[in-house]
Formats: sequence, C-alpha cells, structure tokens
Amino acid sequence: MMTISSRVIATTLVSFMLATSAFAQTAATPAPAAPATSAAPAKAKPERSAASLACSKQADEKGLKGKERKKFRSQCKRDAAKAGSTTTDTTKAK
Repeated sequence: MMTISSRVIATTLVSFMLATSAFAQTAATPAPAAPATSAAPAKAKPERSAASLACSKQADEKGLKGKERKKFRSQCKRDAAKAGSTTTDTTKAK
C-alpha cells in the first residue's frame, strides 16, 4: 500500500510530465501573409459620407438609441440618396 507522501509525489510527477508536454507542442503554422497593398485598405475604416454624418447628427439631436436610431438613419440615408440622385440626374441632363 502506498503512503500519502508517495501518492503526492507520484501525482506531482505526472502533473509535471503533462504540463511539459503541453508546453512542448509547436505553435500552429501561421497563414501566409497577404501582400501589403491589399492588407492596408482592409484595416482602414471607410470614410463616412456626408449624408451618413448628417443623419447621425439628426439622430443625436432627437436622442434616438438602438433600433429606433438604426431605423431612422437607414431611412434618412435612403432619402438623402434619392434626393442626391435626382440632383445628379438633372445636372447630367443639362
């Protein structure tokens, strides 16, 4: 029969062996790096349009939050796009 101290020592040794095997594992191979030209635009946030900024400002003034704000901004940007497309169409026709 094993004594308590023998069990503690055996448990400690097994724990160290398992821990060292976990540290000995190699890291996953990294994915090949993409060219620098394609990585730079993906990281940069696209600039917001004037209509988007104006709609956000209007939503702030009205104190809208959450779904109501999202719905308002969506409708506002659609209206701005319609208004913008009619003015650009008339300028192209001239």
